[in-house]
Order: sequence, then C-alpha cells, then structure tokens
Amino acid sequence: MNENTIAPLLPRREYFARIVRSIGLGLSIIAVCLGIGMVGYHSLEQLSWMDAFLNAAMILSGMGPVATLQTKAGKLFAGCYALFSGLALISIVGIIMAPIVLRFLHKFHLDLNASKKNGRGDST
Repeated sequence: MNENTIAPLLPRREYFARIVRSIGLGLSIIAVCLGIGMVGYHSLEQLSWMDAFLNAAMILSGMGPVATLQTKAGKLFAGCYALFSGLALISIVGIIMAPIVLRFLHKFHLDLNASKKNGRGDST
C-alpha cells in the first residue's frame, strides 16, 4: 500500500486521497465502536438511545460515563467497554495519522539518500 523508501513521493492528489481514505476508515471504526456502546447501554441499562449515545460517546472519547449505572451487567459492560475504548482510540488515531507520519519519514529517507549520493552523507 505504501511506497518504498527509494520510490518518489506520491503526488499530492494521491497523498490527499490516502488521507481521506484513512479518515474514512477511522470514522467508520468510530461508528462501529459507538454502535457497540449504544446497544450495550440500551439493552443492559435500559437507557434511551440518546442517553446510550451520550454515555458511549463520552467513554469512547475518554471523558467517562454520564449516567449512573444500576445493574451489575451494566457496570461490567461499562468497564469492558472503557478498556476497549481506550485501545480503540489509540488505534483510530494511529490509522488517521499513519499517512502523515509515513510521508514525513519517506521524505526524510529520500533526503537522506540524496545527500548520500552527493557525497555529503555520513557513511556509518
């Protein structure tokens, strides 16, 4: 999917398309994670869909729950969902940031290779 370190940089149009695809993938993962939380809160805690959305969104974003949980199953779900959400948040940020970081590193390697070819690079 990504170009080799000696390949030229992608044209800006293709690079921005890659960023848009990464953002789309990140947003779709957010939607799935949010849906999982909403269904869990709605079914286990009998929260309305709006309250389930609020609780799921707050936990997914790292802010914490809003509603007071009443059932043991709801509390167990909330704990597991919070752990899942932490990992999901880190993964989603990685997916969205990957094209930007990879382009930076690729450009750095191209500059490094060019300076070595010109005899100005360190030979170690």
